[in-house]
Amino acid sequence: MSKKTRRNFSPEFKAKVAIEALKEQQTLSELATKYEIHPTQITDWKKQLLGGSSTLFEGGKSMVPPENDPEKDELYKVVGQLKIENDWLKKKSEQLFGKGWQNSVNR
Repeated sequence: MSKKTRRNFSPEFKAKVAIEALKEQQTLSELATKYEIHPTQITDWKKQLLGGSSTLFEGGKSMVPPENDPEKDELYKVVGQLKIENDWLKKKSEQLFGKGWQNSVNR
């Protein structure tokens, strides 16, 4: 006998199916056939969506991260500059002391 593996669905897929069920443009049976899942599963996902939807509006903050974050941009700029300086220092130290100089210093 072959053992059947359990299917795992992504949160995006569950939300998509639950939203379609909420629209009520198709019956649960039609959606179940379309997505090859049991109608009870669709009902459960629909209940989860409705039950968790109130948390989207808690705290008064948007769930969507801001596109232009000046602090993040500044940090990326600093990291880039430090990487350039580090690469330059490595190159110059190899020119002055030779390629294997770090190994002899750490011993």
